[in-house]
Amino acid sequence: MNLISAIDVTAGALNANKTRLDIVAQNIANAQTTRGPNGSAYQRQVVSFETEVLRRGGFGGAALQTVRVGTISTDRTPGQQVHNPQHPDAGPDGQVMMPNVNLSYEMVDLITASRAYEANLSVVKNARQMAMKALEIGK
Repeated sequence: MNLISAIDVTAGALNANKTRLDIVAQNIANAQTTRGPNGSAYQRQVVSFETEVLRRGGFGGAALQTVRVGTISTDRTPGQQVHNPQHPDAGPDGQVMMPNVNLSYEMVDLITASRAYEANLSVVKNARQMAMKALEIGK
């Protein structure tokens, strides 16, 4: 296996998981934002991944694939309504529409994305160590 190819594949996964971590952090930061730029409560963002073919393998080999961010979409599920007449964004009935961000779910997503990032980083480190050992053997 070509070590440079392994690093190319892992680089795509690292970038995708970095984006996922950024989006999860944005969701957590806006968990209490009741009025965004459009005037309504913040809507949770969701990252979807897709496969990307880097290049075809030679001599009938399999294609070299990685993962990348396919879309970043808005979760349209409604947020919870809370009765708080003193809130500046409360309606005439005293109800405030809260963001549809579930902090427990976001923390699980954060841990999952962090572990995936760490695993891919470990692959890059191991590939680098193997390349260094191969160079030492070749001396």
